[in-house]
Amino acid sequence: MSKKEKIVKSDQSFWAYVKRQFRKKRTAVISMYIATFIGLVALLAPFLANEKPLVCKYEGKVYFPVFREFAVGLGIADFPHEFSNKKWSELHYDFVVFPPVPYSPLNQDPKNVHSVGPFAEQDVPSRQFKHWFGTDELGRDVLSGLIHGARIAFTVGIVSMTIASLLGILLGALAGYFGDENLKISRIRFFINVLFFFFAFFFAFQARSYALADAMEASIPSALWQLLISLLIFIGIMGIGNLLVIPFKYIPMFKKEVSVPVDIIISRMIEILNSIPTLFLILSILAIIKKPNIYYIMVIIGLTGWTSIARYIRAELLRIRNLEYIEASHSLGFSGMRILFRHALPNALSSTLIAIAFGIASAILTESSLSFLGFGSGDTVTWGVLLSSARQSPQAWWLAIFPGFAIFITVTVFNLIGDGLTDALDPRLKQ
Repeated sequence: MSKKEKIVKSDQSFWAYVKRQFRKKRTAVISMYIATFIGLVALLAPFLANEKPLVCKYEGKVYFPVFREFAVGLGIADFPHEFSNKKWSELHYDFVVFPPVPYSPLNQDPKNVHSVGPFAEQDVPSRQFKHWFGTDELGRDVLSGLIHGARIAFTVGIVSMTIASLLGILLGALAGYFGDENLKISRIRFFINVLFFFFAFFFAFQARSYALADAMEASIPSALWQLLISLLIFIGIMGIGNLLVIPFKYIPMFKKEVSVPVDIIISRMIEILNSIPTLFLILSILAIIKKPNIYYIMVIIGLTGWTSIARYIRAELLRIRNLEYIEASHSLGFSGMRILFRHALPNALSSTLIAIAFGIASAILTESSLSFLGFGSGDTVTWGVLLSSARQSPQAWWLAIFPGFAIFITVTVFNLIGDGLTDALDPRLKQ
């Protein structure tokens, strides 16, 4: 195939068509650029707003404190003793380069407490240390909080929607492809899987609840490690249960197959979750957690936000399972699971992009609402926390305007991206 033929073929592909349709919606394209900019700010937050220098020369030695901060956070390094119990801005450097905003989000400036405005006179050593967006009641820099709050907002949106996507795609695919009659397993396998599910859940999560809670409060790597252990325990117990089925599969009474009503079960789960207001459900779950923090909020939003993705996938699989290439796969003797995950599901995933875009916006708004209400960790500055501080200082308009505008812009651009994807993926618009 020549280079020209390859270009023509790529231009005729489905994703090339989606890209062309998306570009026709100018608001969606602009929103994509804005979202990319906010994402870069979130990614580079430690280099844009930090009380530590990017690079400095102190007592004849060159240091890179911001880079070293990552190693310290991972527990593989420490800061040199000459920086212990000293303010970074008050050290006498041979030369130094500070970030554009030389304040950390929790860094308190005692000379500018009680909500100093961005246009008010500020007690700072030089223009470089000016609080461009003002300070809050404790003297914390608002611009630094906004920059690091963008990282929290994007992390919440991405992590929670990753969890929601995994759950929604799996459950929606099972419901749409197998329905109520097409998933058949032996009686003994059905009974043992139901029985061992409760055992697996108890030993993997309930019995290890204290270890998981301590890990969630410690650090992200520790929490992920403990969660991985719980998942391995769950999978191991379920695997043992399925191995116990082998001796019984030759007994006629146990060998008889039964249909598992997957669609009814999952559809009723979706209806139950959708019937409960999301914020009320999340608040109810957080109320039983001893020390809620941002990691709990991410997980809970993900575990409660999968329903829209599941409904998209279910609808697509109901259509795809009757197409000719799926029937051809059945006639070739492929198993149902192979057809689902190798052939049907990849062609249904495009529609989930719409739900994910709207879901990220919803997750950011939900996290901001929870932070505004005081649910979360006190050592984490988010847009909702900044907005909440405006209640203590009603005259400090900048504490309400800047975080509120950041939330509004971010939620709006993701909703506009979702609208653009809805039009781009609509086959009725194809010319």
